[in-house]
Amino acid sequence: MKVGVLQFFSWPDRRIPLDQVYHRAFQRIDIMDRNGYDAVWLAEHHFSSFSICPSIHMMGTHVAARTKNLRIGTGVSLAPFYNPLRLAEEVALLDVLSAGRVNWGVGRGYQEGEFRAFGVDPQESYEVFREHVQAVIGAWTQQRVTFAGEHFQCDGVEVLPKPAQQPHPPVWLAASSPEAMNWAAENGFSIMLDPHAGHGRIAEKRELYRGILERHGHSIDGREIPMARLIACAGTRAEAKRIARQGAEWTVGSHQKKGVRAAKVESRLNRERRDLAMDHAFADDARESAIDRYLNEVIIHGTPDELVDEIERLKEEMFLGYLLLAPLSHGSFVLFTDEVLPRVA
Repeated sequence: MKVGVLQFFSWPDRRIPLDQVYHRAFQRIDIMDRNGYDAVWLAEHHFSSFSICPSIHMMGTHVAARTKNLRIGTGVSLAPFYNPLRLAEEVALLDVLSAGRVNWGVGRGYQEGEFRAFGVDPQESYEVFREHVQAVIGAWTQQRVTFAGEHFQCDGVEVLPKPAQQPHPPVWLAASSPEAMNWAAENGFSIMLDPHAGHGRIAEKRELYRGILERHGHSIDGREIPMARLIACAGTRAEAKRIARQGAEWTVGSHQKKGVRAAKVESRLNRERRDLAMDHAFADDARESAIDRYLNEVIIHGTPDELVDEIERLKEEMFLGYLLLAPLSHGSFVLFTDEVLPRVA
């Protein structure tokens, strides 16, 4: 099993100087590079202290300069907020500067404040996202790209540099809703799954994706599907549960705030609200139930031995082949690295 880290840059209550947030993250990344992690996946967010990393491509160049072994994942590039030609340039340049170590994860975003600030209509975000993904790949694989979409057009543009990896870096689409998985599977894209759905729901999504792949002549065999899971690890179960609850409270509280809440989007397929991971979980009247759901269904927490057992179980029940862990404390990350990673990777 491969293990990567979904690296947030959270600034809870702004308790410490922001540069310490980055310094601690870089310490983790140095440890990852030395200890057999597959990749660090850098999380892009805007306009809140939930995670302060507005340019994961710029952050990625810094990570590339200080590492030798670690792949650099974008977790994820929020494609609707970019001109796709600029996005293609930035990711390709990062791939060149990292000597071909980029994993391109790409998504449409979900936070209402980001859509509003960037002037993107959430109702059109799926269509914009799809066009931008196609335009980026065209820019990488064609000497001069021409694209004629409803939301983006270009004619004979030579995008340079081309990526170091040919024909392009491996691509994963962040897919939470059935409609997103449908489009990804129909077009043969690999997907990555979110850190907010319960273990059972992740398994259901993976099986839905597999079935659609097969109906369109594609296979799931050999595909890596990163599954993001929040992790709390400590020397005692009680301490691990305390860290897990604190993490659940922070996550739920953050997503209840104006601007960070999931934007309401209606499906063109059935006019019902899309099955976003955050659709109802963060409603004000569901705070305690949402926290309990994280503790019982989402966060893997316990002692190192308990985490090893739980991960082995999830390999079978959730088809877990690529664990994309999001540590809820620095101590959890260190203990996982020292006592869990050697036994599961």
